[in-house]
Amino acid sequence: MHSQKVFNTFTNSARQTALQMVTSANSGHPGGSFSSIDFLSVLYLEKIAKNHAPIIVSNGHISPAIYAILAELGVFSKKLVIEEFRKKESIFEGHVSIDVPGVFYSTGPLGVGVSAAAGLAKALEIQSDKRPVYAIMGDGEAQEGQVYEMAHFAAKYNLNNLILLVDYNQVQLTDSLKNTMPIDLKKNFQAFAWNVYECDGHNPKSILETLNKAEETTKKPSVILCNTIMGKGAEFMESEGRSHKATWHGKAPSQELMVQALKELQNSKEDLQELKRFLKKLNFKALKLKIPKKLSKIPKIKVPKSKIYSADTLTDCRSAYGEALKEMALENPNIVALTADLAGSVKTNKLQAVLPSHHIECGISEQNMVSVSGGMSRGGLIPFCSTFGVFMSSRAKDQARVNDINHTNVKMVATHCGLSVGEDGPTHQALDDVNAFLGHPNTHILEPADPNQCDKIIRYIASHYGNFYVRMGRHKFPVITDKYGDPAFGKSYKFQYGLSDRLQKGSKVTLVAVGACVYESQQAIYKLNNFRDVDFFALSSLNHIDSKILKSIKKTSKLILVADQFVDTGVFSVMSNALIHNKVSPKKISYMGVKRYHRSANQKYLYKEARIDSDAIKKQIKKFI
Repeated sequence: MHSQKVFNTFTNSARQTALQMVTSANSGHPGGSFSSIDFLSVLYLEKIAKNHAPIIVSNGHISPAIYAILAELGVFSKKLVIEEFRKKESIFEGHVSIDVPGVFYSTGPLGVGVSAAAGLAKALEIQSDKRPVYAIMGDGEAQEGQVYEMAHFAAKYNLNNLILLVDYNQVQLTDSLKNTMPIDLKKNFQAFAWNVYECDGHNPKSILETLNKAEETTKKPSVILCNTIMGKGAEFMESEGRSHKATWHGKAPSQELMVQALKELQNSKEDLQELKRFLKKLNFKALKLKIPKKLSKIPKIKVPKSKIYSADTLTDCRSAYGEALKEMALENPNIVALTADLAGSVKTNKLQAVLPSHHIECGISEQNMVSVSGGMSRGGLIPFCSTFGVFMSSRAKDQARVNDINHTNVKMVATHCGLSVGEDGPTHQALDDVNAFLGHPNTHILEPADPNQCDKIIRYIASHYGNFYVRMGRHKFPVITDKYGDPAFGKSYKFQYGLSDRLQKGSKVTLVAVGACVYESQQAIYKLNNFRDVDFFALSSLNHIDSKILKSIKKTSKLILVADQFVDTGVFSVMSNALIHNKVSPKKISYMGVKRYHRSANQKYLYKEARIDSDAIKKQIKKFI
């Protein structure tokens, strides 16, 4: 181990940098940064510098500590980080950012990072990578329900390569831990069946000995409760921290207080020279993440031949999803499936039957599942996580947003969307789910028109980099056919992201349908005497409207858009924006979508009541023609 003198010099210098960062920015979180710098320094100097293990800082607001330590290690200059912290869209964001070399995961919303760390640990285990994964968390963060979900998950899968260090300073944003929400972290994690250790979070010997014990463990994940003092090292903060006051959680000090503290933390020239020699010998190398380009092909992915569902097949898209996922996973050991107690409903049980080791059951914990998927993605796997659309888009929206910020490679596949869910009723009707992800610029939204297109979409997203949200319904319906009666998305069809599919040419009205409403629309057209008047498109990429559709609308000047979504949201909003931005002004528009929550009934009844069935579509076409 390095000498106590070197350690003190390193941590004093890091505290100086962190304090100057926050003061220069006039914002930030100095208290927790100062309380965690000692155990973080031991972790970087004695572990990460040697084993190159990944670290995810879940309490991302302690970025001053992380950036200061990385600057001390020579990853970038202290001057740069002090000048740019929290300013002018610098990479040195207020919460840890993956744009900074040495940072594995951007975090901020509490609870997310620990789940990502658990996912990363599981990914390394699957790939026989023996490195540990370190996670950092604040004590108040343990109040988040997602932390409980993660703790159960890590215990279930015996993630002995996961080591969680908790900054146990007993202070939160507004008050002490005791006054805000008293929790007994030791008893909680013992109940989760983790190995629980405690150490003096400011004593390097105590910290290192405890880390060594945690790394020697087998079968269980480990948590280290690092007993610390908020603001440790600067008397004006430390005096408040000893009384468990939250004064300096998120407050920048004045110039006068900063100058006073810098004097307290001053190192001698001799000590700085000794530290310089130590760091030169250490030669720390920080990992800079390389994020592939969105929609780029993933190297070495094998895409087996698509399964073709014949024209007389009656099935649902979720079954086609399960089959395609199974076939892709059999060819590619880096593809895994995750679900939240719904394997049979979302059809990941097809993969589970043949590759149980690559089927990750997360229990009823959608938030943890989506963040775990993000961590697995960062670990080199291709995770498909599945649940009902209503849960994916509401309960796990924040987790998906953080994945979006991290440019992960997570494939969210949601079933039971829209009124297609039928008898389950309004609490399970995912009608605004598309809207939930439209604000995520790094997430691509898809909805297949039938099982054949679903098969090709699943193979596409498995082999192309990026976050995807694929929605589909519950009910069975026939395969979409071409004018010859053959599958429209059959053997010769190639899915291309962002392009719609013209199923029939026409000149008097443009009909655009999404998902199961493609079948309803096709049936409506067949019921017309003059069905060739309809220019008919299946729209599967829901983030934008392509030029083929816009040209058709310009030509016909009449638009009908049908989807099993709320009519004022989702694809309807996307269409409206496209018309405005492209200066396309049809004389007649009909948006045929869901206008209210509906009570329990079968899908056929609900489509009729919502006026998105074939009869309603036929009537609307006749009005326009």
